[in-house]
Amino acid sequence: MVFTHNTLSENIRVQSVELLNRHLAAAIDLHAQVKHAHWNVRGPGFIAVHELFDKVAGEVDAYTDQIAERAGALGGVARGTVQTAMERSFLTTYALDIADPKEHVFAVAATLAAFGQSAREASDLAAGFGDANTADLFTHISRGLDQQIWLVESHIDPEQ
Repeated sequence: MVFTHNTLSENIRVQSVELLNRHLAAAIDLHAQVKHAHWNVRGPGFIAVHELFDKVAGEVDAYTDQIAERAGALGGVARGTVQTAMERSFLTTYALDIADPKEHVFAVAATLAAFGQSAREASDLAAGFGDANTADLFTHISRGLDQQIWLVESHIDPEQ
């Protein structure tokens, strides 16, 4: 931890930075998974899903930046390398052989939901150890992911 005038105790800041870095790794992984889907979707409905995944990736990238910057604001180091993400991400590995838009939609929605659930849990954890602002950040992220899931799932035919 580096010196900061932040008034949270060092104990709280250390816990928050660890929680943030765990989610930073997964956010980097999530962004890469959505970009992978964006690059590899094929078939009917391609352009709509391709463009949607690019927008979703942009939102995830913004969350990644917010998580990393919060860790820095608390006096921590944002551990945001690809190597760290590979070691620490809690997300399921994305299937590399998907091409069908429907399969990508289901896979992206599932990984967004997994990250969103973890963000909700992180919000509760941060609030529990006394960091309301980190809790608020995770609440903001989970709310945004709920929106992204809705947009992605809108590409699922309700008749199926």
